[in-house]
Amino acid sequence: MTVAYDLSGKAAVVTGGAKGIGRAVAERLRRSGANVWVWDMAPVAQEGIGSLVVDVTRSDQIAAAVSRTVDQAAGIDILVNNAGYLGAYAAFEQLAPEDQRRIVEVNLVGTLEVCRHVLPHMRRAGSGRIVNMGSLAGKEGLRYLSVYSAASGGVIAFTKALAKDLADTGIRVNCVAPGPIETDLIMALGSEVVTAMIASSPMKRLGNVDEVAELVVWLCSDACSFNTGAVFDMSGGRATY
Repeated sequence: MTVAYDLSGKAAVVTGGAKGIGRAVAERLRRSGANVWVWDMAPVAQEGIGSLVVDVTRSDQIAAAVSRTVDQAAGIDILVNNAGYLGAYAAFEQLAPEDQRRIVEVNLVGTLEVCRHVLPHMRRAGSGRIVNMGSLAGKEGLRYLSVYSAASGGVIAFTKALAKDLADTGIRVNCVAPGPIETDLIMALGSEVVTAMIASSPMKRLGNVDEVAELVVWLCSDACSFNTGAVFDMSGGRATY
């Protein structure tokens, strides 16, 4: 059963919304009535969804996207920081320095920069919803994903701190920490890795993007009023704390 939310009149930005979890979130927000804009390195050709080509590691591109979105949508009420980069599935010392930097820049610095540019508009409006996509890796630290785990842990800590900064406003900031979800990102790790992930799941399956989107749309709605600074697992019972 799908729960309905009315986000009519709300302008939403989803970074990394061209595919995977981000695409499912963008579509779910659109079906709830939001005016949705996807910021991604790849353009999105989908009816009812605006598309801007944005590299979240480039402050100038973020600033330009904010200006254009605010101009056309009259504000930004919802921000879902979903842009992510997993990097190679390998031991830490085998990661090239440029790959390490890219992981941190996209997942953590990108989230910080997008929030920095969007927050002034939410503050002026006196309300808003920010959902940062973290990872189970950021809570538990996953083997062969050391830098990704560190970046995701930073996203989680940032979410908690920013939520405290904004707790006396109408802006709510929360984090979703998925475990393995059936996306191109996960499937690219190879069948052996994916099989091991499924075996370690109490539900013995991967999650799907629509399940994540259902949680995100609730966090973006007015129904989420007292939760802020929270981290919501999407792990099929795999998370241990």
